Amino acid sequence: MAAAGSELVRITVNVKEAAAAVPAIVENVRAAGYTTPIIGDFHYNGHTLLAEFPACAAALDKYRINPGNVGFGTKHDANFATMIEVACRHEKPVRIGVNWGSLDQSVLTRLMDDNAKRPDPVDATSVLHEAMIVSALESAAFAERCGLPHDRIIISARMGSKGIVASTAAWAVLLQEGIGDTIRISLTPAPGASRTEEVIVAQQVLQSMGLRQFTPQVAACPGCGRTTSTFFQELADEIQTYIRTRMPEWKTRHRGVEAMHVAVMGCIVNGPGESKQANIGISLPGTGEDPKAPVFIDGKKVTTLQGEEIVPRFKQMLEEYIVTHYSAG
Repeated sequence: MAAAGSELVRITVNVKEAAAAVPAIVENVRAAGYTTPIIGDFHYNGHTLLAEFPACAAALDKYRINPGNVGFGTKHDANFATMIEVACRHEKPVRIGVNWGSLDQSVLTRLMDDNAKRPDPVDATSVLHEAMIVSALESAAFAERCGLPHDRIIISARMGSKGIVASTAAWAVLLQEGIGDTIRISLTPAPGASRTEEVIVAQQVLQSMGLRQFTPQVAACPGCGRTTSTFFQELADEIQTYIRTRMPEWKTRHRGVEAMHVAVMGCIVNGPGESKQANIGISLPGTGEDPKAPVFIDGKKVTTLQGEEIVPRFKQMLEEYIVTHYSAG
C-alpha cells in the first residue's frame, strides 16, 4: 500500500498475538525504508490490548477505535477512557470509526426514543443515518475533551465501479466544502486482487479536483466509428501503466513530474487538438486515415511516427521530455 502511494497504512490488532507482533512489524517496515505511519485497528478489546502491550501502543503511529464496540453500559466509558489515556500517554492521534454493523446502541436507542416523541417522526432509516453521525461526533468530542487530536472520515465499502462511484460522489461534496484532512476510499477487492486500487482511486479523486498531484494524467478519447482499431486504447493503457510503474523513480529524480499531462488520441477529429493541449501527446490514425501518428510537445508538432516504432519511440520521447523539463529532485 505504501509503495502504491498510501500515506497511512492500517493493520488489524485483534488478539494478543497480533499486539505482541506489532513492534517487530513496525521495525521491519522501517528497516525496509518505509516511513509511512502505521495505524492499529482495534475493536472490542482495544482497551485491554493497549494496556497490556505498551510496546504495541508505543510502536503504532495512530489508533483506530470504534465507539460502538468498546463495551456496553457502565463499561463503555471506562473502556473508551482507557484507550484515550493510553493515546495521551504516548501522544498518539486517534481515529474514531463508526460502522453500520457496530453502531453505538445506546446512541441509537436514545435517538429512536427521541424520534418517537416527535409530532412528525421520521422513518427508522433516517434515524439510523443520524445515529451514525451523532455517535462519531460525540466520541470525537469526548476525545477532544481529553486533549487528543482527531480526524473525521466518512466511507462506505462496496465492490468495483459501485464503490468507486459512491466514494467519489461522497468525497467530492465534502472536499469541495473543505471538509476532511484524511481521505480513504474503501473498496471490496475481487478475490486475489490487490488492495492498491483504493489508493489509486483516492489519488484520482484528489487530482481530478485539483487538490493534489500524484501522477501524470493520460487523456484518451472514448472511441467511435472513426476508431475501429483498438490500438489507441491499448497504447493509452500501456502508457498509463508505464507511467505508474516509472513514477516511484521519476518522483525522486524529477520534481514536479506528477503534474505532467499526456495525450493518447485515436483520430484526427480531436487528436491533434488534445495532443497540443498536453505536455506531450500523440494523435493516432483513425479509420481510413494516413497510417501516421504526429507527436506534439508543448503545443508544437515535433515528429511523425508510424509502424512498429510508435510504442517504443513514444515511450522514449516521454522519458526525454521528463529529463529535459523537470529538474532533478
